[in-house]
Amino acid sequence: MGTSKAKTSQTMKSATAAKKLGILLSAAPAEFQEGPVSRDELNALQADPPSWLANLRREGPHPRQVVAAKLRVSISGLTRAGVAGPLTTAEIENLKAERPDWLEREQAVQAEVRQEELRLKQQRAKA
Repeated sequence: MGTSKAKTSQTMKSATAAKKLGILLSAAPAEFQEGPVSRDELNALQADPPSWLANLRREGPHPRQVVAAKLRVSISGLTRAGVAGPLTTAEIENLKAERPDWLEREQAVQAEVRQEELRLKQQRAKA
């Protein structure tokens, strides 16, 4: 018969964990950045975020995918607009208030993409 091995906890790089948490790795505390993160640790951070994580999620700086989602544009749209780095929540809110031309244009493009994806999904459901 086979011998039973002690179950080892699955770990991931801190960059992967940061992406799953929706935070910018470079803004996280050093102890989070330095070591691997176990699946159990990640689950605990998601279930009961410590103050540093809650603060990062609330105020930023946010990674590009979060910035794009908050502005309702694509990551490509951010690139076309010249938005290269992370933004804070305050910077995102300022952009929403200012409504620059590029933001309105990219939001319209993103809305068209979503509408087309929905149309295709409905078409496939009928087939």
